[in-house]
Amino acid sequence: MLYNLLAPLAEDLRIFNLFRYLTFRSGGAVLFALFLTLVIGPGMIRWLKKLQREGQPIRDDGPESHLLTKKGTPTMGGLMFLLSASITTLLWADISNIYVWVVLLVTIGYGAIGFADDFLKLTKRNTKGLNGRIKLVGQAAIGLIATIVIVYHQHSTIAQPAGLATSVALPFFKDVLIPLGFGFLIFGALVMMGASNAVNLTDGLDGLATVPVMIAAACFALIAYLVGNAVFAEYLQLHFVPGSGELAVFCGALCGAGLGFLWFNAPPAMVFMGDTGSLSMGGALGAISVITKHELVLAIIGGLFVLETVSVIVQVMSFKMTGKRVFRMAPLHHHYEKKGWAEPTIVIRFWIIAAVLALVGLATLKLR
Repeated sequence: MLYNLLAPLAEDLRIFNLFRYLTFRSGGAVLFALFLTLVIGPGMIRWLKKLQREGQPIRDDGPESHLLTKKGTPTMGGLMFLLSASITTLLWADISNIYVWVVLLVTIGYGAIGFADDFLKLTKRNTKGLNGRIKLVGQAAIGLIATIVIVYHQHSTIAQPAGLATSVALPFFKDVLIPLGFGFLIFGALVMMGASNAVNLTDGLDGLATVPVMIAAACFALIAYLVGNAVFAEYLQLHFVPGSGELAVFCGALCGAGLGFLWFNAPPAMVFMGDTGSLSMGGALGAISVITKHELVLAIIGGLFVLETVSVIVQVMSFKMTGKRVFRMAPLHHHYEKKGWAEPTIVIRFWIIAAVLALVGLATLKLR
């Protein structure tokens, strides 16, 4: 909104020319989202504590330490994440850009599903929450609508190569595309659903999901900036997607909101993100990867989320097929808790893994 209001004034006052620069607005989004989260955080935590007398329900079959250290901590803290990132994006991004609205649709839509899930957990006082099928149907519907809008818009704005809008680009290869046709609509929705639920599974320890989300958002801020710039895209042999650079502002808002939320979520957490935050942030990353044509790179940059998800799949399949468990408990971070690792040790080591995988993902931009 600042761009739309102030950039036209640059001809009269040169200082407003700053708002024409994507890098300036992305940096501004980081700082503003951080500031906004720190401002609204204390009041929101007090409100959530008042609303949730007993805090988030803790799994009886989970690590024993959770019953002692996490009982009574309020959840739904993702609301401050969601509000801060959304307001900041509307303030600092070009609101005439269709991609900005698509990502906000996915973020808020998935956040609403997560809110319903958290609310039911609190009112029913159990850890099940929203029916799994209803949750997946809601995610699929939002993801499908978002993908349809993306494909329709890209068909009219991307001239070369033909068919890019409904194709999947392979990392490390500059010209290889896998055409999916109408199947891309399903693929795009699955990417958003998968990313959303993967982040949700990772969100089990204080700060564990927050920092990897910030790392992934920072990586995709760079990717969106490069893919949305014709000169850089040509130099790096990336597929140019006009208008996608504006998503760097949203990614900046995500990083700033994450920093602010981490202030309150650092061990011992004053508030949990809940499904409200994890589903929305994961869905947002999925939507950005679909727009920038880097869906497979998301699986590398967000490799930690993939590992956590695979650990759950392997655990369930192994138990159903053999009656035995591969891990002491799934997702993976609980396995190491059961092995006796301290929570800060698990969190920091997983952050390191996330950072390394992010560097590998960014390497795909040059290694072609």
